[in-house]
Amino acid sequence: MTVKIENLTKKFGDKVILNNISFTVNTGEILAIVGFSGSGKSTVLKLITGLLEADSGTITTDKHGEIAMVFQYSALFDSLNVFDNITFALQERKEFKGKYSEEQLKEMVAQKLETVGLKNIEEKFPYELSGGMQKRVSFARAIMTEPTLILYDEPTAGLDPVASTIIEDYIVRLRNETHSTAIVVTHQLSTIKRCADRVIMLYHGDIVFTGTPEELESMATPYTKQFMEASVEGPMQINVSDF
Repeated sequence: MTVKIENLTKKFGDKVILNNISFTVNTGEILAIVGFSGSGKSTVLKLITGLLEADSGTITTDKHGEIAMVFQYSALFDSLNVFDNITFALQERKEFKGKYSEEQLKEMVAQKLETVGLKNIEEKFPYELSGGMQKRVSFARAIMTEPTLILYDEPTAGLDPVASTIIEDYIVRLRNETHSTAIVVTHQLSTIKRCADRVIMLYHGDIVFTGTPEELESMATPYTKQFMEASVEGPMQINVSDF
């Protein structure tokens, strides 16, 4: 799925979150959206999914298809086991409800869990899983409806470096195996370097950099230099109230 963002603006009261931004995500591409806290990264995802409505501008795709979102900290239902978490959309959404038998659902869940490196945990509850396992279960849930666009909101948040590496590898693997497009909101350099084909950087709702991870690392602009060095000194003024 190709995603085209044109002149997108979003405000909350007098505060401009996104300021007339435009960019395209090509089919099969992994785009990373980066920036300091409060820059509007997650707002982009919420606008694409329809959780928020833009004040102006358009979001278009080249064809109809499923959009899935992997939320920060997994957002699994604590009261449901892994099987019911993964099949939630298929059991609750009217276009899927009753489409699959119990045996078919069991086969599908087992296959999706295997895709993310897990098996035989269908009866476990989220509290019985590590943070990395919960994240991978949320990946399995996301791909259950065969999406052509997967949105990731801070997919490695709260994970240790090893678990983060595993998750980053699965983001790339899912893109390759499902032939989906992906948008990853992140501030982690490892996620950018391991996953992204292209990067855009937001600051105060504006796009201040577009390029490859290698171009980001080259620190050729004051914005990329400040971001890569994690410095409080530079063109991007840090508001401590955002942290």
